[in-house]
Amino acid sequence: MPRAPSGASTLQSAPPSGTAGSITPQEAISSAAIASAEPSDRDMRAKRPPALSFLLRLDTARRVARVLSLLALDFVGVALAIFTALSLKAAVLGTVSVSSTLSETKHLVAIAYLITALLFWRSRMYAARGQRPGLTRIVASLFQVTLLLFLLSVVQGKQFSSYYIFYGSFAFAVLYVGLLRDLYERATGGLLRAAGYRRRAVVVGTGEHVVDVAHALQDGGSPASPIEIVGFLSPHGLPANGLRALGNLERLDAVLDTERVDEVIIADPSFPQAQAVDLVDRCHRRGVRVKIAPSTMEILIHHAEFVPGESVPLFELAPPVFEGIDFALKRAFDVVGATVLLALLSPLLLLAVLAVRLSSRGPVLFRSTRPGIGQQPFECLKLRTMHTDAEQRQADLESLNEASGALFKIRDDPRLTPVGRFLRRFSLDELPQLVNVLRGEMSLVGPRPLPVRDHELLEEWHRKRYLVLPGMTGLWQVSGRSELDFDDLVRLDFIYLEHWSLALDLAILAKTLPAVISRRGAY
Repeated sequence: MPRAPSGASTLQSAPPSGTAGSITPQEAISSAAIASAEPSDRDMRAKRPPALSFLLRLDTARRVARVLSLLALDFVGVALAIFTALSLKAAVLGTVSVSSTLSETKHLVAIAYLITALLFWRSRMYAARGQRPGLTRIVASLFQVTLLLFLLSVVQGKQFSSYYIFYGSFAFAVLYVGLLRDLYERATGGLLRAAGYRRRAVVVGTGEHVVDVAHALQDGGSPASPIEIVGFLSPHGLPANGLRALGNLERLDAVLDTERVDEVIIADPSFPQAQAVDLVDRCHRRGVRVKIAPSTMEILIHHAEFVPGESVPLFELAPPVFEGIDFALKRAFDVVGATVLLALLSPLLLLAVLAVRLSSRGPVLFRSTRPGIGQQPFECLKLRTMHTDAEQRQADLESLNEASGALFKIRDDPRLTPVGRFLRRFSLDELPQLVNVLRGEMSLVGPRPLPVRDHELLEEWHRKRYLVLPGMTGLWQVSGRSELDFDDLVRLDFIYLEHWSLALDLAILAKTLPAVISRRGAY
């Protein structure tokens, strides 16, 4: 299965390019747009007059300060990761010596940091705030660093009694580098917010999808880099509910100039290609970034494989199942991860079991029958959070449902027990599903299993999510949880299926705990 980098739900757009010695229709459109531009429409990418060079130096100084700050934080994170891994090993062996541990850390940190900085630079980890990838890319890059260091050690003929130094340092590097960068984003974001900074964006397109994307970005965007939706532009000038209408695409240049726009977001699956190419060029000429909120078809096309021998070029969308080495890697990761988590969380699980037992009558475990891989039913284990007559009262509460699509959610569900409400707030009722993972019925990360009631309301295009094992957590849980529209949640499942990697699983697991603690969208 081809892999594509995973990231946020928006994808950075870039001007299309053709093959050597030929000009594509898109390039012809872009060239025509540039040729027809008014003389006063200066391209932001053009060389500035000497009079502006001093002002540009201020921006350059800020960029240098940003890069140096992030480089310093990454060095601290890598050095601390190696030192912690070595200290933990020394403590286990009973040979604790701070001086020798520091000496060994100094010996290893130089090459580890050099490779980390180079791979982070390649992954745009030192780019501007709105362009820097998040934790997923951090995990993926650090995994590559670990792999390169291992291969380098093998080539040099080094011998190890165990490979702990590699996976131990990797685990602590994810923790320290991710934490330091998160603190950096929050601190600098707080300063920018105090100064009134917000990324001003214009949404382009028509239909309900535009409204959904706009509200999701504005209400659930990154706290460190908030987005202000200025309004929307439509190819047909049609209004969208709740958004400020800025006119049709012919007013794009005027809107970019008068509204101080930082980025344009195309949020229309049927947006005309020719207009998209022209829009991208006009935005880039003014230094405005362009992003795309992908439709279901755009998500699927990343998995397409060319089929040769046809009179018309065809691409096959193969089912994104995990098989072969992918399945073996994911299953091994699930077994090891579930075992470790059960051992670490067993005291917390025991306290939760006692709280359920002492607070209300009924069994401690609730066995919820849910469709799993291939839509085959299995018993999903949960701590009981509701009174024993909850299923019988389901039909009476349908009119109070606050969720869209096939989901059933009530913020103040009267069937919840006081203890159950607390367990649900922090997802503690899901801990018994670690047993489901060990049984092979679930995975640590994957599309969430839906109750039978919700499954029966699914549309056919939703059912692609059942090609793999359901997961304890997934992109739903780290991307807004109960606040998102159901179709958007299914699209997140598609993104996960098409872009799966162990690094993505690790990133989702690392993001799950902050999402649970913040309780954003959980009820």
